[in-house]
Amino acid sequence: MKPQLLAALCAVFAVAARAESFPVTVKIDADHPTGPLKPIWRFFGADEPNYAYMKHGSELLGELGALKKDQVFFRTHSLLTTGKGEHSLKWGSTNAYTEDADGNPVYDWTIVDRIFDAYRGNGVRPYVQFGFMPKALSVKPEPYRHNFPNSTFEDLFVGWAYPPKDYSKWEELIYRFAKHCVEKYGEQEVLNWYWQTWNEANTVYWKGTREEFYKLHDHATRAVRRAIPSAKVGGPDIANGKGGDYLEDFLDHCLKGKNLASGEKGTPLDFISFHAKGSPAQVDGHIRMGISTQLNDIEGAFGVVAKYPELKNTPIVIGESDPEGCAACKGGNYAYRNGTMYSSYTAASFPRKLDLAEKHGVNLEGALTWAFEFEDQPYFAGFRSLASNGIDKPVLNVFRMFSRMEGQRLRVDSDAAVPLEEMLKTGVRGKPDVSALAARSGKRITVFAWHYHDDDVQGADAAITLELQGAPAGSPKITRTLIDETHSNSFTAWLAMGSPQSPTPDQLQELKEASQLVAVPDQTKLKATDGQAEISFKLARQGVTLLELEWP
Repeated sequence: MKPQLLAALCAVFAVAARAESFPVTVKIDADHPTGPLKPIWRFFGADEPNYAYMKHGSELLGELGALKKDQVFFRTHSLLTTGKGEHSLKWGSTNAYTEDADGNPVYDWTIVDRIFDAYRGNGVRPYVQFGFMPKALSVKPEPYRHNFPNSTFEDLFVGWAYPPKDYSKWEELIYRFAKHCVEKYGEQEVLNWYWQTWNEANTVYWKGTREEFYKLHDHATRAVRRAIPSAKVGGPDIANGKGGDYLEDFLDHCLKGKNLASGEKGTPLDFISFHAKGSPAQVDGHIRMGISTQLNDIEGAFGVVAKYPELKNTPIVIGESDPEGCAACKGGNYAYRNGTMYSSYTAASFPRKLDLAEKHGVNLEGALTWAFEFEDQPYFAGFRSLASNGIDKPVLNVFRMFSRMEGQRLRVDSDAAVPLEEMLKTGVRGKPDVSALAARSGKRITVFAWHYHDDDVQGADAAITLELQGAPAGSPKITRTLIDETHSNSFTAWLAMGSPQSPTPDQLQELKEASQLVAVPDQTKLKATDGQAEISFKLARQGVTLLELEWP
């Protein structure tokens, strides 16, 4: 069967499956805001640092920077890894540190500068991760570079993952790095950046002990503060939320333990970071997402931070916050990534992160999406990414929607929302989760709504009625944008073309147009009287929509 015919038949079957819809009422109180809507979505990252200055990487950074210029941050691995810019999946290199024949340090910031220049030239700022270990400093330098994906998982974590042979040289490297950044970008600029050590030291990413990581971290923190006394330093960017007792032990170390660099009490801690991931699986021939796993990672870590009254206002950044753990991996459990499953999961999970922060009384500043793009790979190859060969995926449109929301968060009550406690226990396995996030800034109200289910199977549309109370007087101008199978979706457009791996210029233009956020003015009904508005529309399963209401 031809791909075009298959795509057309799939569309027909999808419409037939959604012929029946179910009613949903969402009530929004616009007159009693609950507090500022924090733009926690502004953080991104990737394993491969060198993609930042390549063609599609630079283009995508421009897209991210345009979302909120100079307020978007990017975290990457391998900023200190040895190599002359060689790159591949889960690998990158900068040659920032080598040694001469006599063992004297040689510093070279050429490639690091290219990476950071790509960020700053596109309105993005660094979330600086110190890692991984330069070959000349590693206690076990050979073998050094892995061969992913043509190797076992255990073979990935080689020389770059080991502690330094000399902590003084490590500290001097970090000091020189930070000092160079001040000289190149200016102190006022670098004071906005985040600075942290390593990645997931409670896993195979670190081949040392816990105490050796604390020593690594303390020396790096002291080095940054030597170069930039008011730098924003933090950590530990561990895996699995609280990581057993790891997060609590790290916080104790920073607050009251012995600093393993200075010998004094405590280590500066300007922000707290940890990672939270979901767990998709194949069930009965389809993908079932694991949103409860990710939310429980967050719940556990927030619970730990909440034990410390002195950390009540300390910013938290979830340093990697994703549906699963390996952006560069491909396979059956990752098949959701190209289409609306990924975009709806993202839409449903971000507001719950805010809800969990409110529940625990902690200061959530950001949740970092570990997804970027992969150079020189097939179109829509199945990676967790925001774009494929310069074609934006549906998930990027979720962030475009987020970027249009600002002001004070409004209380939302949906009769089809899955309660937070139920989602923590079982995910979204029964009825779908249909709800919204809303904000108000003056006479402008934005409503971000989703129709999510863990199971990637067809289901009925949600016939949503938004009841808005306490709105400004008069009738608003309404703009509604939509992500579903046929809107703001480059993947389905690519499938309909026959999945070309060498698209023609006309096809590329069509795909770029399909990748943008599209408005659907004729699919929304509005009734407005003074102080009240009722808006009705249908939203397909795994669909996401944003309504922007503006009163004169």
